[in-house]
Amino acid sequence: MLAVWGAKRRCCDWKAIPASDIYAMHSSHAKGWLADFLILAAIWGSSFLFMRLAAVELGALPTAAMRVAIASAFLVPLLLAKGQWTDLRRHWRPVLLVGALNSGIPFALYAFAVMHITTGFSSILNATVPLFGAVVAWLWLGDKPGLSRTVGLAVGFGGVLLLAGGQASFKPNASGIAPAWAVLACLGATSCYALSASFTKKHIPSLPPLVTATGSQMGATLTLVLPALWFRPDHWPSASVWWSLITVGVLCTGVAYILYFRLIESAGPARALTVTFLVPVFAIAYGVLFLGENVTAWMLLCGAVILAGTALSSGLVKLPGR
Repeated sequence: MLAVWGAKRRCCDWKAIPASDIYAMHSSHAKGWLADFLILAAIWGSSFLFMRLAAVELGALPTAAMRVAIASAFLVPLLLAKGQWTDLRRHWRPVLLVGALNSGIPFALYAFAVMHITTGFSSILNATVPLFGAVVAWLWLGDKPGLSRTVGLAVGFGGVLLLAGGQASFKPNASGIAPAWAVLACLGATSCYALSASFTKKHIPSLPPLVTATGSQMGATLTLVLPALWFRPDHWPSASVWWSLITVGVLCTGVAYILYFRLIESAGPARALTVTFLVPVFAIAYGVLFLGENVTAWMLLCGAVILAGTALSSGLVKLPGR
């Protein structure tokens, strides 16, 4: 209570604070969320790299299952330490279901995709999450977009078609899998993210972020455990694979969730959402540096079209006068 009262008093007495001090406080606040923003984009960008390193040896389902299991093992002690287990137990059904939609299925689809298309390509498709989110919210929740958002949807999906059409073929490649299936897997994953967002808004009450994060990873683990056991590899994973799994589970999932929810609190949901736009920059850079992947001008051009459409469709940017 004292902390709240002090904050209110500071807010009411802002006129007594010198202008230079106000500017310094604003700059410090901006630097705080900007650091989280850049770190989160760099972490999520690396998730495509680590998933590929693990999936090539383990397969898609075991990789995804190990990722969410490790994330759960990391988050559960934090939940218990915060004393929030009761909240999860009270709302476990919808939270576990969100885990299947928001982590279990998408992670498996992306683990499959990065084995057959570049990590940069898959990360650009991942940037369409707000695009699909706008469509699902329109059809399910009745959140009808205005002119700017409608134009954004058309532009964004046009960019997806151009990118997919220029890169994907249903003819099998060296691995025996057609790249088009990998593209469809990425789009299936982004659709799952969109569905989970609308489901959360409609069916899950306001819960502490750590409760939703932990419960969703537990739900994803339960979703994937049996399929992963069925498709488990016939050999023990190498040390490099284990390091990739631990990194993608703890850093790219557990720590990333904490950073993301902290970013929502400090910068607001609109700014937090734009982290999706920066993730492909890091993912493409990691792919070039560590996997020797090629980046074409067509890929970058289509990526720019997709991001422009996504910015319009999510309401982050509006057409003049709209």
